[in-house]
Amino acid sequence: MRAAVYDNKGAARDVLNIVERPVPEPGLNEVRVKIAVSGLNPTDIKARKLPPGQIAAQVPLTTPHRDGAGIIDKVGPGVAADRVGERVWLSQLDRTMTLGTAADYALVPANLAWRLPDGTTFAEGACLPIPALTAYCALFRDELIRGKTVLVHGGAGAVGFYAVQLARWGGAGKIIATVSREEQAVKAKAAGADTVINYRTGDVLQQIEAAAGGPNGVHHVVEVNFGANVALDAALIARNGTLAAYGSDAEANPNIPFSAFMQKDVLIRAAILYETPRKLISRAAAEINGLLEKKALRHQIAARFPLDRIVDAHEMQESGTTIGKILVDIAELD
Repeated sequence: MRAAVYDNKGAARDVLNIVERPVPEPGLNEVRVKIAVSGLNPTDIKARKLPPGQIAAQVPLTTPHRDGAGIIDKVGPGVAADRVGERVWLSQLDRTMTLGTAADYALVPANLAWRLPDGTTFAEGACLPIPALTAYCALFRDELIRGKTVLVHGGAGAVGFYAVQLARWGGAGKIIATVSREEQAVKAKAAGADTVINYRTGDVLQQIEAAAGGPNGVHHVVEVNFGANVALDAALIARNGTLAAYGSDAEANPNIPFSAFMQKDVLIRAAILYETPRKLISRAAAEINGLLEKKALRHQIAARFPLDRIVDAHEMQESGTTIGKILVDIAELD
């Protein structure tokens, strides 16, 4: 089968190649999926890139990407045979994974391959897994948001765009989103944000407080960049508020204003989908499928590339200029 691979960390153009790999066989409780569309995430870039200051070293032969959509073509022991032929969206939530979805076939635990509702395309399915599941878990793991004010940082990003929609579906009383560009503001507004704030202009805290109806008026924060925003979040969050942070690229180990959070009895969750309880992920996938069946979720596709242009896809992801999910087309199965 065709597969993108790398066996050294480094720049996409230096290390990514298309090769032939053996077609994998599903093991216990696994399914094999013929991939239609593979979805690219920032975590895929981090896994492949060489950290600053480190010397290149060989790594196990790795096919990138954890998200995708396609058709189950074979099942392993422990999986019902009638799943063969099922259209699915999937995510390989295993940090040791070396055979990802940027290939003709991929393996995944059967409970991480979810039925793709009729009328939802493979491209839409490949947009979903890590972004939509992260958004759901960041919103609904710790408390109900119905009637409350929710702040989504990065409201036009892959996770943020779904978070705004899911907050609206979950009955949030008010949804505030932050963005950095006008074109992002349009997207966040279309997703359902009541107020969209460009954090590069004006006094951000003042603008958020005005939108929330006063100081300490944000009950729940979905945070894409904890290190950059920790002081801001500490200032604006309400008493007994909750904060779910799924990223902190600007500062991986920030100084946390503990007293400011403690005085308000704030719950801070440093969230990562790979360690999220599978029961919660199953609930999230079921709720997301319910919305798909009602055509109640919008998706953002920034660009699509064929497998032989996977280097271009990775370079576009690294550019930071796109809005939405970058997809790699593997096969025409629709």
